[in-house]
Amino acid sequence: MNTRAAGRPYHHGSLPETLVAHAVELLDEGGAEAVTVREVARRAGVSPSAPFRHYPDRAALLAAVGEAVAMDFGAAQMAAVESADALPFRALGAAFVHYALAHPHRFALLRGGVFGAHRTPAMEEGHRVFVDGITELVVAGQRRGELRQGDAEMIRIAAQALVYGLSQMFVNNYLDASRADALINQVIDLFGLGVLAPDGEMREAAEGV
Repeated sequence: MNTRAAGRPYHHGSLPETLVAHAVELLDEGGAEAVTVREVARRAGVSPSAPFRHYPDRAALLAAVGEAVAMDFGAAQMAAVESADALPFRALGAAFVHYALAHPHRFALLRGGVFGAHRTPAMEEGHRVFVDGITELVVAGQRRGELRQGDAEMIRIAAQALVYGLSQMFVNNYLDASRADALINQVIDLFGLGVLAPDGEMREAAEGV
């Protein structure tokens, strides 16, 4: 996410963007608890009361931060898709997990802002567009023969559940982040193959063959 360099003056009319940029810096440094209106104002070089002309309280500032992070999160995944040499759907999933690894505090904020039950109107619209984009990616992959046929919406939900859970396991240190690249590839590949054996193999296993 591009942020204005600390110490540089903001241009007239750009204060909301500047405040959000500094708030994202604070988020990355110490999580949502570290984002305070007073510290954001100090870093922006404005009076403590100036942010309140744009954000009536800390919750409103955090909501704006969540929207900015969600846009950055989506842009990172779309960039991965556009640069993928093959299997863009796979690249999308890997980018999801890598973003959480690189920005754990942003991912924690997204858990409520994007993946929770209550989204701001802007977040709701962005989420709708993003989900529609993933579904279209699934359909395109099916047409090219890269993905098996099936309900594109259910494939999208299953894929998101996989990478969301995998991301959370890394963020919680349940999985070793030093093994992230190998584990991400292996888990996504396993999802792609499916875990149910063909009927013949299941019959042989049941018969003890």
